[in-house]
Amino acid sequence: MNQTRTAGTTTLQDVAPVELQRAAALAETVIKDTTANPAPLGLMGFGLTTVLLNLHNAGIIGIGSMILAMGLFYGGIAQIIAGAMEWKKKNTFGTVAFTSYGFFWISLVALIVMPRFGIVEASDKNAMAAYLFLWGLFSIVLFIATLKMNRAIMLVFFALVVLFILLGLGDATGNPLITRIAGYEGILCGLGAMYLGAAQILNEVYGRKVLPIGEF
Repeated sequence: MNQTRTAGTTTLQDVAPVELQRAAALAETVIKDTTANPAPLGLMGFGLTTVLLNLHNAGIIGIGSMILAMGLFYGGIAQIIAGAMEWKKKNTFGTVAFTSYGFFWISLVALIVMPRFGIVEASDKNAMAAYLFLWGLFSIVLFIATLKMNRAIMLVFFALVVLFILLGLGDATGNPLITRIAGYEGILCGLGAMYLGAAQILNEVYGRKVLPIGEF
């Protein structure tokens, strides 16, 4: 059967090459991520709050509204925001770490505050030890992931694992010396997180390595 082609009509043979060219052009399009790096926010939120809480664990300051407010808002909400931003960047590690530790701080504040309002009974030492040991186990998983990142974040998570284990042992044994040692170790852990956050900020702003983080 003969097909006649009249003036002004378009055949499949005419359309296909054009559509293929458009598809090829779209396939070559590179979408550039221009959003800010949320990691320093999460690291600073974690670091500052960890230092303050462990000043208490070390027996240097008492626990009060300052630590609880920092734990709720900067250690908690700020880290959750950072985790949500990491999700948009398709960073699974950052999403899980910041969101989880953000809710850790909120849950810790709730454990302290809820019994004071008579909502629930206070957790005993064994319950708190189980709570801390499980967070230590979770931190071990993330520490293993940091072995492919850089030395700074690897050391921060190693210190965090040690911190949770020491705090858990302090509650499990009722030995205040272990908790005090954990406090000083936790101060170092928090300072390490603050250093890593500061390094990411300054290195980006100055466009060079102001603070090294030990890339592998």
